[in-house]
Amino acid sequence: MNREPNTRLADLFQLAGWSKGELARLVNRQAAAMGHPQLATDTSRVRRWIDMGETPRDPVPKVLASLFTERLGRVVTTEDLGFARSGRAGKRQGADGLPWPPDRTAAVLTEFTGMDLMLNRRGLVGAGAALAAGSALSSAMYDWLHADPALAADAPRIDNPLGSHTLDQAGLDRYEAAPVGSQEIDALERSVEVFRAWDASRGGGLQRKAVVGQLNEVGGMLAYRHPEHLQRRLWGVAANLAVLAGWMSHDVGLEPTAQKYFVIAAHAAREGGDRPRAGEALSRAARQMVHLGRPDDALDLMKLAQSGSGDETLPRTRAMLHTIEAWAQASKGHGQAMRRTLGEAEELFVSDKRDVPPPSWMQNFDEADLHGMEALAYRTLAEHDPKAAKVAQGHARQALALRREGYQRSQIFDYLSMASALFIANDPEQADRYARLALMSIGENSSHRTWDRLREMYRLTGQYADCAKVQDLREEIRLALPKQKKPKDRNGQV
Repeated sequence: MNREPNTRLADLFQLAGWSKGELARLVNRQAAAMGHPQLATDTSRVRRWIDMGETPRDPVPKVLASLFTERLGRVVTTEDLGFARSGRAGKRQGADGLPWPPDRTAAVLTEFTGMDLMLNRRGLVGAGAALAAGSALSSAMYDWLHADPALAADAPRIDNPLGSHTLDQAGLDRYEAAPVGSQEIDALERSVEVFRAWDASRGGGLQRKAVVGQLNEVGGMLAYRHPEHLQRRLWGVAANLAVLAGWMSHDVGLEPTAQKYFVIAAHAAREGGDRPRAGEALSRAARQMVHLGRPDDALDLMKLAQSGSGDETLPRTRAMLHTIEAWAQASKGHGQAMRRTLGEAEELFVSDKRDVPPPSWMQNFDEADLHGMEALAYRTLAEHDPKAAKVAQGHARQALALRREGYQRSQIFDYLSMASALFIANDPEQADRYARLALMSIGENSSHRTWDRLREMYRLTGQYADCAKVQDLREEIRLALPKQKKPKDRNGQV
């Protein structure tokens, strides 16, 4: 017992709105349902967990995580409650308990995906938490990401959930760990490509649960200590699936959940010795921050993503990272910095001789994507400097001409970048045409981000509301946009 309050548990307890007696009764009932009828918790014990930082014995942390997950409608892990696996509670290490020690990634991954799947099964949504600031994440993870993977691999393993052939049953879903071979990993890698193609075409909403379930299975596989070459491949699959789970979560508006998956992906990539993949995972979190109007946080994360990616990062990957940084700079109205960063991105892109095959996760970043990101950056800057709208149109036009089949979501974004730039450039006739092209396919896509961008474009149509054609367009957009739900309080009241 550390005699200090468990501030994490206290915060979530207050948010949940239970009394201590209610929580004690719920713990006993839930534990019995989970096969532990002998558990007997009372009000005084709950008080000791919160006020004195006492860590309850297994399986109580898992039971509490399940209860808070269901109550708050978002994933809550045992660590979110201040219960570290080493048995210490209430102490923060960095942001959101990051970075966790080596070999904890599979345990965190499996627990988090298990809770996420529970939310899916019960039809709840995971939007009740706050995102960690980019500066907090980057400062917490800087030393860890820059450490030598070989040294970390040779370090002594303490409280290692991967060292035995079974997982910690109190913290993870039950999974009978067993070895897998190269053929099984081949199949897993192919499944990642299928999920990635579906996401690019139709958005993340329809396959998110399948990706999270597959990631949960891989977490169980990582409980078995495979030969090094197979273990690294499994970590690569875990990183790719975690990025997809994060991107799909972001795509449907589950922002704190998405951020957690991006951080898990960075850890999984780092465990597998793939620094460039870890940097790309963090760049996804940066893109999320720009989308949510937090460019300063995005720039903090991009510094970490670029510096932590390592010297082996290919020029095309570095070009992609530069385009995200440029978008964040454009959001702040820093046109000179944005142009310089995009110029560096273009130079890096053309300098890539393609003599080294790109990793699977970079194969989607082609010339169309480069122009699409440049169009987005210039269209964003045009809100501060209308002269940038003309350049945005040129890049959007090139992106649309180069888009391959199967990238419907990116095509919608290109249409919206073009239409927005045309509205800013005072060309409502042409803008109307591209806006309608976006509307034709946006209803077939499950991406909430496309709707967010459509709302941004709709705002720009206001100055042309007296134009008959634009009046019709505005009405069509109003009818097409899904109704935004009003947030509810903890008692379920609007």
